Amino acid sequence: MKYYFHPEAQIELSDAIEYYEKCEPGLGIDFYTEILSSIEKITDFPEAWTVMEDDIRRCLLNRFPYGIIYSVEPEKIYIVAVMNLHRDPQYWQNRL
Repeated sequence: MKYYFHPEAQIELSDAIEYYEKCEPGLGIDFYTEILSSIEKITDFPEAWTVMEDDIRRCLLNRFPYGIIYSVEPEKIYIVAVMNLHRDPQYWQNRL
């Protein structure tokens, strides 16, 4: 199954990679690898994660305090947010 990012989710991903890379060289790559691994799991089993509301789900990352907020659409996954779990949990809702 294919996936695509909301433009702001793509920015969140890039910003988080940059932040972690500044914290420690290589950590940004580790974060990106974790994101890709989680997206692969989502595309393989899209309905396996917690429903937040309606058709919006959240997959938590293992190593980092982030979640991938997504919806399942016909033939693809729409990634609404790459959410830092320390932010307001509702900030992404205007993207729907």
